[in-house]
Amino acid sequence: MAEYIRSDLGTPVYSRRRKFLRFDDDTVGAGAEKVARFFGTGQYLMWQTVMVIVWIALNAGGWFIWKWDPYPFILLNLAFSTQAAYAAPLILLAQNRQEDRDKVTLSADRRRAEETKADTEFLARELAAVRLAVGEMVSRDYLRHELEDLRGLLERLEAKLDDVSADVNDSAADLYEPIQGDLAEDPDR
Repeated sequence: MAEYIRSDLGTPVYSRRRKFLRFDDDTVGAGAEKVARFFGTGQYLMWQTVMVIVWIALNAGGWFIWKWDPYPFILLNLAFSTQAAYAAPLILLAQNRQEDRDKVTLSADRRRAEETKADTEFLARELAAVRLAVGEMVSRDYLRHELEDLRGLLERLEAKLDDVSADVNDSAADLYEPIQGDLAEDPDR
């Protein structure tokens, strides 16, 4: 005898039948887009025009004894009405799908624009920080100018020292290179 398993009763039994037609929104929408695209082509207009001309020629002309749609062409009008009744909702479905795609694209564009704005603001702050740092740094021209001023000052100091030492020394023999301690021992200075 088969063993009874209590958990089997809690599991619903699903039908294993396959559905012949699937009516999910994406499948119907994709079909509607294909039909709407075809209705908007010159090829469709050409074939419809050819069919109407043949229909009228066969029913208005005397070629057939049995005319299935005499002059007011009521059957042809019924065919066009049926086509229009189905074409309008199919075109609306296609437009709705396009609108949904546009919304997704628009939201992605907005997200990208926000990211670009944030990146731009970050780069602007970084550039401002770099400008402040560079503004506080010494430029090459400024340093060169300061060094030239310092060199000029040193040259003037040397010239004054030479003038003072020339006044102190009476003869050329007194002009010698001082060694360390000579200046401290000299009482005249």
